[in-house]
Amino acid sequence: MRVVVGLLLLLLGLCGSGAQGEAGGLGEVAEINQNTDPKHAAEESTEQTTKQTTCDIWTELRALRDMVVEQKVHMELLQRENSVQATELLSLESRLTSSESKTSDLEKENADLQTRLSSSESELLISKSRIDQLERENAEKPKVAFYTALTDAETLGPYNTDITLKYSKVFTNIGNAYNPSTGFFTAPVKGVYNLQLTVMGYHAGTMGVHVFKNNQRIMYNWARNYNVIPEYFTKSLVLELTAGDEIHLVLPSGRAIYDDINNYSTFSGSLLFTL
Repeated sequence: MRVVVGLLLLLLGLCGSGAQGEAGGLGEVAEINQNTDPKHAAEESTEQTTKQTTCDIWTELRALRDMVVEQKVHMELLQRENSVQATELLSLESRLTSSESKTSDLEKENADLQTRLSSSESELLISKSRIDQLERENAEKPKVAFYTALTDAETLGPYNTDITLKYSKVFTNIGNAYNPSTGFFTAPVKGVYNLQLTVMGYHAGTMGVHVFKNNQRIMYNWARNYNVIPEYFTKSLVLELTAGDEIHLVLPSGRAIYDDINNYSTFSGSLLFTL
């Protein structure tokens, strides 16, 4: 653009010089006409050439002016396009920044989810390990439980001596810790055991039962029964036993106990936990 303006100024300068030459030429022609110089014809030819050159210069100047105007318009259009493109570029940059921000947020959320997933997997593994441990402990833990009834023979006693009661009807004997042949329960492991007994008397006069741990009596229960109405008592014991300790029940001399197919008199127990 600067080059075009420079050329325009140069041509304007030339045009001014041509105009001065033309004025001087006209004065000289007047003087020549007055002097009737024989070179008049040649000067007129030169004058015509100068006029033609001046016209060409003005034509070129107008063409240059039109070109400058056209270039100016074109440049304005380019500036507008550049402005629009700059606006679009800013919009794209804003959208890109927003997308990058959303991508960053999604990456953070994904990282959080991965962390939570890893934590959940770790907790699941710990829980599974604990379950496996409990299952192993449960599998290794001794299982002891028994439930028995005395007899179908109805009344036993009274006798002149103490009699070991043999609960012959065995319904449950997990761990085989109860021996119906002897009437003894033998603790297979050291632990805490729950034992329970129920005694029925019917026309018994006096009914009663001793509880022995090894050879030591640890409990005695009795009740009177002199009528046709059955009498019951039930007792529970929680005992700490070592492996090999024995529990058995004894019918004291002069006492009676009753049982039949309805299983009124029972003896049961189970291991609560090991020690």
